[in-house]
Amino acid sequence: MSAGDALKRILPGTIGARFEKSAESFLRAQGIEPLQRNYRCRAGEIDLIMIDGDTIVFVEVRYRASTNFGDPLETITRAKQRKIARAASDFLAREPRYRNHPCRFDAIGITGAGRNVEYNWIKDAFST
Repeated sequence: MSAGDALKRILPGTIGARFEKSAESFLRAQGIEPLQRNYRCRAGEIDLIMIDGDTIVFVEVRYRASTNFGDPLETITRAKQRKIARAASDFLAREPRYRNHPCRFDAIGITGAGRNVEYNWIKDAFST
C-alpha cells in the first residue's frame, strides 16, 4: 500500500471525527449536553448521544465540503436509520437510567470548510 493509499484510508475517519466534534460543539451552544460520542455496538454506530432537557437525542452527523452533489442529509438512507435505531435500543438496554426518558433522532448536515461551515440541524429527522 502506498503512502497515498494509507492517507485515503485515514483521512475520511479523521474528517468525520473532526465534524462530529464540531457538531457536538454546535449542539452544546444550543443547550444540549453530550452523553457519548461514537457509540458502537453490533447493531451499528451512533455519532452523538446527547440529552436535551429530559430527552435522549441520538444524532447522525453528515459532512460534505459542498452541495454540488447533493445535501449531506440526503445520504441518511432508511437502512442507516434502522441501524441507528437498533444501536439506540442497545444503548438504552445497557444504560437503564435512560430507559424511561423520551427519545428522538436528529440529524446534522454540515457543509463548507474553514470559517464558512454551515449547519443544517433537523430535530426529529426520522422515527422508528
